[in-house]
Amino acid sequence: MKEIDKLAWIFIKDKKILGARSKGKDTYYIPGGKREVGETDQAALIREIKEELSIELKPETLEYIATFKAQAHGRSVGTQVKMTCYLAEFSGEIRANAEIEAVKWLGYQDKQNCSLVSSKIMEWLYSQGQIV
Repeated sequence: MKEIDKLAWIFIKDKKILGARSKGKDTYYIPGGKREVGETDQAALIREIKEELSIELKPETLEYIATFKAQAHGRSVGTQVKMTCYLAEFSGEIRANAEIEAVKWLGYQDKQNCSLVSSKIMEWLYSQGQIV
């Protein structure tokens, strides 16, 4: 079984989670991405979020919360994505950048418009009373 190892930044505001959609796609996901060779989780997540959302995560506030696995969206059956999730404070103003076409505040009812792993994360956050 192939596994895609990714990092995600969980940002919740008013009981909604920030989602991102890439250009030409119809599915939302939790912002983040893959490590480059030799990168730590912290360095990779800070770089990916700056590229995607034009903001600076504050390294001293990064906090691991959970890891989730699910079938990778748009990949062959058996290809899983592992999403290691972090919270963090940031500076700047969130705006779509690079390959990101749109950002949106997502509630639990929006999980059907998300990748499977993002949907799983949203189910967990909902069960914790973090999103509605």
